[in-house]
Parts: sequence; structure tokens; C-alpha cells
Amino acid sequence: MIRFRELPVAIFKRAPLTCAAVILVTLTALAQNQQSRDESTLYGTVRDAQGKAISSAVIRLRANGEANEITAQSDREGKYTFASLPGGAYTLRVTRAGYAEAKVASFPLKAREAKNLDLTLQTLSPPQPVSSNSPQFFDQPQFTVSGVTDAAYPGGHGSDTVVRTKDSLAKATASLANPEAATPAVPSDEEKSLRADLQRDPHNFEANSGLGRLLVNEGKSKEAIPYLQNAAGSKPGDYRNSLELATAFANAGDFPQARDQAQPLLAGHDNAEVHHLLADVQEKLGDPLAAVREYQRAAELDPSEPNLFDWGSELLLHHASEPAEQVFTRGSHLFPGSSRMLIGLGAAEFGQGNDERAAHWICRASDLDPEDPIPYRFLAKMQAVGNLSEPVLDRLHRFLTSHPDSAEANFFYAAALMKQNPNSPEHYSAIEPLLKKAVALDPKYGAAYLQLGIVHLQSDAFPQAIADFRQAIQVSSDPSDLEEAHFRLARAYRESGKTEEAKAEIQLYQQMAQESAQRSERQRREIRQFVYTLRDQPAPPSH
Repeated sequence: MIRFRELPVAIFKRAPLTCAAVILVTLTALAQNQQSRDESTLYGTVRDAQGKAISSAVIRLRANGEANEITAQSDREGKYTFASLPGGAYTLRVTRAGYAEAKVASFPLKAREAKNLDLTLQTLSPPQPVSSNSPQFFDQPQFTVSGVTDAAYPGGHGSDTVVRTKDSLAKATASLANPEAATPAVPSDEEKSLRADLQRDPHNFEANSGLGRLLVNEGKSKEAIPYLQNAAGSKPGDYRNSLELATAFANAGDFPQARDQAQPLLAGHDNAEVHHLLADVQEKLGDPLAAVREYQRAAELDPSEPNLFDWGSELLLHHASEPAEQVFTRGSHLFPGSSRMLIGLGAAEFGQGNDERAAHWICRASDLDPEDPIPYRFLAKMQAVGNLSEPVLDRLHRFLTSHPDSAEANFFYAAALMKQNPNSPEHYSAIEPLLKKAVALDPKYGAAYLQLGIVHLQSDAFPQAIADFRQAIQVSSDPSDLEEAHFRLARAYRESGKTEEAKAEIQLYQQMAQESAQRSERQRREIRQFVYTLRDQPAPPSH
């Protein structure tokens, strides 16, 4: 049986081999015949849009949930074959120089099936002369956002805890796009000079527009609006002032006014900055489909790192993990030094249930700047609900080594060790000091108190566990931590013989769990999930 090759130990932990060798030489033919009955074959032909065979295309096949791929190459007639495959769900990618990548996502392959899957590659358009109306996108995206639907369930894998973690990672990824601007405590010399000019001439266009722009940059958008409006009265057609006014409305929370101010600008200035502003506004107005189209247009016109990242983040935020993966993949190729592109790629993989690949990309992000705490936060969130791999444990240990006085670093590594050996009391001697140091460094670290309580509970140190859980309840703001703290506290009380206290905590837990389920369901119904189609994806054959 052909098996997926393992990546080096430095990337993924080796899995044990479970297949026994066939050693009965005299029955070789019979054994091979029996084996072939249990294995499947995938084959097909790669063609262009005109139906002509494409040779030397690289076809990559990956079993869903696996990190590794096997590859084949199309022959002179465009044909490819993968033999000796176990049944399951697979994802297929096809690449060839001069053509856009094609992908068939999550198709089934039954045991003992011979599946024919033909593929069509689209020729990449030759570069066009740069103009304001000509998209300068890096490659054709392999998906089309075709509609929006209200989704009661956002899709994906795992329990409600995993779904909430996906949402949390998506929101955390999107937050990387919007760093807060510092607001100066005192007026600058430039501001004083502009105000002095306006005292002399209240209708001075340059002074009104300049002061408005300065106030927007200082985070004082509401204060900026009247000055920008005064400038617009003097020069209604000034593009830069009009765009600044639209930005000020958006920053001040008046999104309908921001949209109405920005939309007419496209008639004479079909550029990335106007589309990006409209995308931000449409997202705030609750129209993610319009928002993603505007982000895409901005990235086509200017494939900068911020534009690509915001496009991918918007897709990820609304549970379109597979298109987000494509955008982040292209973005990481264009900007290999961008940590947040790799983080976005990892979050998109996690959203599809590919835990190991997600960890791989975020480990890569942490390697770009080992001092940056952000990738470690993503790794910690993922390992809490997914599988813990050696690379993740290594990175979290590195974070602790370089930041020994960080509450986060101590907690992350302790939680990872707990995940590695959840039922090993002798292992707690290494975990407990880390958690105690975390809460000493940050007395309001509810998650660390919760984990410390779990250690004490499993060590039968019930009075200490009770104190830890009560402290976690007192300082926690995360509903998930609060739910678990009440549940664990009930057990600690029960083990201590305090039956009434245990009943009270169970009631609190049940009430919080019910409220959490209702809140989760409400949020899911409110989320507008993207519906997209993969371009040129052949329909699976019927059987």
C-alpha cells in the first residue's frame, strides 16, 4: 500500500507504522490480488479550457486530516494515476506553469473504488498595462463568492468548544489588521499653526482640510468632520479631502454617511483605497458579501500585504475558510516575511479541521520573530482544543525560555504539558510551579487559576482546588472558563463531602451552560456565511 511520506521530525511528530509486511512468498500473487480488492485508485486527465491535454502538471493528493501529500505528474496525454489508496476523503490540487491552480476539495473515495476525476486548468491572462481600471492581482483566485445565506451552523469540525475556538481565532486574526493609533496628549505645533490660520481665515481650504486630516490621524475623527466639511464647501471636487471626510465619518461610527461620501468617488477614482474604505464600511453595515467584494477589488488593484490580509481576514471571519486559505497562501508567497499572513493561513487550515497543518504554519510564523507573543497565543488556543504536537510544545517552551517572567508564557507551557500528560500525577510537579508563577505575575489570570485548580483536584488536594476554582470564578471574564470553573468546583465540593455546595455549583453551571448554548446558537444564526464555488471544479461522478 502506498502511504503518505512523513515530514521531518522538526515539523511533525512521526506516526507509528501499523501495516504488517506480507511475507508469504508462495502466495504472493494471491496476496496481491486480495490487497488490490481493499485498495482504491484515482485517475483522470488534465486538460485546458479548450480540451487539450496538459502534460507535466503536478497533482498533489492529501487525505483530509493528514499533513502530508503524495504527488503525481500528468503524462503526454494529460493522464495521471494514484494507485493503492485507502478509502476516505481527499483534497486534490493541480498546478502547472502558465495556468491557474485548480483544487477539488474534500471528495470521497470509497474502498475498492476506481474513481475518474478529470481536471481543467485555466490559462493565466498575460500581464496588462497598468491603468486605474485594470486589476493588478497576483493570480486568479480559485473561487467566486456567489451569495450569502443565513447559517444555523457555521460548518467545520468538532464540538461546540472547537467551533467557538474557530470563531475566536478568526476574530483574533482579523484584529491583527487594525492596530490602535496612539492619540497625542497635547496639540502638536502643526495643529496650533493650522488653527491659527483658521482664526485669520475661517474659509481657508488648505487649513480646514489640513486640520481635519491631522485630527483624523490623531484619532479625533468627530472633531475633524466640521473642518473637512468646510473644506468640501470650498472645493467640492477635491478627491483627497472627500476621501478624508468619508474616513472621518467611518471612524466616528456614521457608516451610512461614510458610504454615501465614498461611493461617488469611484466614478473618477476607481482605486484600492476607496474600495478598501468601502469594504470596511460595508462590513460595519452588516453586508459581508459587499465587503468581501470590495476587499477583493482593492487587492486586485493593489496586491499589497494589507489589502491581501484584509481580504483573507474578511473571508475567514465569515467562515469561508477554504477561500481564505487560498488568499493567505498567495499572500504568504508574495510576502514571505509577513507573520500575520502565516497566522491567517494557520487559522484558515484550523477552520477546515486541518490541525497539524494549522500548527505548522503558525509555528512558521513564530519562527519569523521568536520574540513576538502573538503566534504563541494562537498556538495555545489551538492546542487547547486540538492535538498537541511536538513542534507546538517546542515553540511554547521557547516562548517560556525567552520570557520567563511572562504570565502568558508560563501558563501556555503549563497547559501544553497538562495536555501532553493529563493523567500523570508525577508530571504535575513540573506543571504546578508554572501555574503558580503565572497567577503570581498576573493575579487576574482566570484561566491559570482554573488550570491550577484542575491540577490540585486531580492530585486530591481538594481544599486547594476549591480555593483555586473560587478565585477563577472571581477574576474570570471568559464565559467558557466560568462554566468549567463552576463544574469543577462542584466536583471538588462533592469529593470533600460538601453535598449542598456541590448542588449549588452544578445549578450555576447548568444555568451558564444553557445561556452559553443559547448565545452560541443566536450568534450562529446572525453570522452570514459565505457561499462560494470553486472555479472549474468538475462535478463528482455519480455511482
